[in-house]
Amino acid sequence: MNAINETNFNFEGQTAFYRGKVRDVYTIADEYLVMVASDRISAFDVVLPRAIPYKGQVLNQIAAKFLEATVDILPNWVLTVPDPSVTIGKKCEPFKVEMVIRGYLAGHAWRTYREGERELCGVILPEGLKENDKLPEPIITPTTKAAVGHDEDISREAIIAQGIVSEEDYVQLEGYTRALYQRGAEMAQARGLILVDTKYEFGKSEGEICLMDEIHTPDSSRYFYAEGYEERQQEDKPQRQLSKEFVRQWLIENGFQGKDGQHVPEMTDEIVQSISERYIELYEHIAGEKFIYPEAGEVLARVENNVRQALQTIG
Repeated sequence: MNAINETNFNFEGQTAFYRGKVRDVYTIADEYLVMVASDRISAFDVVLPRAIPYKGQVLNQIAAKFLEATVDILPNWVLTVPDPSVTIGKKCEPFKVEMVIRGYLAGHAWRTYREGERELCGVILPEGLKENDKLPEPIITPTTKAAVGHDEDISREAIIAQGIVSEEDYVQLEGYTRALYQRGAEMAQARGLILVDTKYEFGKSEGEICLMDEIHTPDSSRYFYAEGYEERQQEDKPQRQLSKEFVRQWLIENGFQGKDGQHVPEMTDEIVQSISERYIELYEHIAGEKFIYPEAGEVLARVENNVRQALQTIG
């Protein structure tokens, strides 16, 4: 399987390189970022041992679609998408928080609620909710950004009190987060989907707040199928999901949640293939178009060549 596990390029003008959980990021002239969406996959803040073919392309192309569709709300970092798995954009100074917004009680929020907690990131949740219930209104539950290990929940008040983000900037981030979620929810609805929750990363470029990273992808978001949602809630049945949650569930069923002493279960060829197929299914549902497989050939050579050509154009 021809997957991008990691890259080790050396571009003209390159001033830094960073390998994240799933992306390889090259800094060019301290001004531009080349972000390669690898096919690595992470869950519970752990990079799993095998890459998933086409996963990076799926995420990169969904993100490009939604970034283009939200540029009227605020500017973003993207300059060009020269390859199915690569985005090049301007380097921004990131805020050290991720803005998570939730319209439904699912995932981490539900697990916290199930344990009896009724406050999440300083937001009070009402009694009597079930898993996957729609919340009275979307709530923002920020997390700190961890370079290594687990991100941590944090409240609006703590972010401002600790000087992580100024109050003036934070108010803007909240406004952008709600507007982006509203747009994403509308676009999802048009595809017969529900945007359950998602996260955004913001930064500043030349003093202006801009949107960074990927948005509304199945790695950064959770989607339900809208058809049958109400019936499944009334009958206490699990929701049909379009997100990375199926990977998390497979890991949980096989005894792994990223805790000390736990080991990632064996990822057979069949498991890898099934995850790849699910990501392509996600793409076609979310983007509303057929997935186009890249031409056969050496994938790393293709990526490197496309990036070099794009950098010459930008330069």
